Amino acid sequence: MEQVQNAGCDYLDISGEPEFMERAEAAHHERAAESGALVVSACGFDSVPAELGMMFNSLQWVGPAVPNSVEAYVELESEKRIVGNFATYESAVLGVANGRKLQELRKTRPRRPRPVILGPSLSQGETIESQKKLGLWAVRLPSADLTVVRRTLAILTKNPHGLPGLNESAETFTKRETFWSSIKPAHFGVRICSKSLLGILRIIMVGVFIGLLGGVGFGKWLLLKFPLIFSLGFFRKKGPTEEEVESASFKIWFVGHGFSDESIASQGNIKPNMEIITRVMGPEGGYQATSIILIQCALTVLCQRNNHPKGGIIHDNSTTYNIIPHGNEQAPPHHEM
Repeated sequence: MEQVQNAGCDYLDISGEPEFMERAEAAHHERAAESGALVVSACGFDSVPAELGMMFNSLQWVGPAVPNSVEAYVELESEKRIVGNFATYESAVLGVANGRKLQELRKTRPRRPRPVILGPSLSQGETIESQKKLGLWAVRLPSADLTVVRRTLAILTKNPHGLPGLNESAETFTKRETFWSSIKPAHFGVRICSKSLLGILRIIMVGVFIGLLGGVGFGKWLLLKFPLIFSLGFFRKKGPTEEEVESASFKIWFVGHGFSDESIASQGNIKPNMEIITRVMGPEGGYQATSIILIQCALTVLCQRNNHPKGGIIHDNSTTYNIIPHGNEQAPPHHEM
């Protein structure tokens, strides 16, 4: 990172670890901004689909309607069996192990501006949710997607027309202002899903193992030494086979709740009266989707560098704006009131 900023070289990665992203920003943002090095993390399955999906759902709320919350329901599918890469599992374990360091870091950083969101706060809900409309069981997922989306909303609170490009044209300037001013802030949450209750209980058990053992040295060693055991078969050191990768895919459902009229939301603690459901879908996330997303992000930086900020450490919100016109595959939005 230090060599990148000193050289003024643009840099993209697929890191999805909040501590790494926030520590890099704290240590290197100012120097990168001065040298013109554009550093973008989370350019993979973490966290482009979540942020694109959040923005796509937001765009469906046409005035006077306004969103209050958007929750992402992540569904992983496979014709064979779902097997993740060891690095994903390792990141989750290290995320728990370094949780205290992240909290200490955040205490030393300036508080980000918070967007004004009309209506009640996002309810934690039940530990296990039965999402009947989607036919899924779900449980909350601590995810880098939360960090990235909330950071984007904080940036938009301070820069409601988005971050200006290095040398953008008048046409791009107008498009940028139009697009970002159309994004309406909302509370955001992420849930991991399964079609069966047994499947969601299995996911919860993996979370319990990581949560209990990841915070102590010996427990972390056990988790990383025996991933197949403690992940209940979800992860193994050699990763999935080619056949398992080819048979896998993902869907992320974005369930938005809000108000049919902004004036209703301003009346007080009134429950949302409108729902909009959208979906982002794609191939296997860890290998196929991440490769495609990273290349798309790199191409937008290479081909449209003048439309991006001069430099600095950001997350994927700068690149996703430029991906949208290039055909992000999404299902038609499903609207319900």
